Amino acid sequence: MDPLERLLAERACERLIIDFVHRLDLGEPSSVAELFTEDGVWQWPEDGRLVKGRDALRAYFGSRPADRLSRRMMSNVLVTVTSWDAATAISYFTTYRVDGYDGGVVPAGPPVQVGHYEDTFRRADGAWLLASRTLHLPFGGATPRANSPLS
Repeated sequence: MDPLERLLAERACERLIIDFVHRLDLGEPSSVAELFTEDGVWQWPEDGRLVKGRDALRAYFGSRPADRLSRRMMSNVLVTVTSWDAATAISYFTTYRVDGYDGGVVPAGPPVQVGHYEDTFRRADGAWLLASRTLHLPFGGATPRANSPLS
């Protein structure tokens, strides 16, 4: 793989990482399923969650509460292209989230999650897709209600 092809592959995988959180926060959460391969996997080993396949991913992410307001910040994205059609990545995330949101400004509180994702990617028919996404969450807490006092 020449340097330009490697750079384009890295950028395509980085774009998937960012598109994932934009769809969760600003779009239609169930649509993140389209960013995965047909047999794609999302898992959180420490919590025992394992979601396999686009239909299951669509249902899982689509089941988020309609009144949830969330914003995720992604950083330290490191994509490693391992072959012409495979790559891995590690990225850090911070999640701010409340349930019960009905508009306006919510007082800023601490993040409810800080962790990292480990991703694998596959290229099929010229497009890069997530083959697996594994959540690692060393810092986490309950999602507060928007009308709850934040301390």
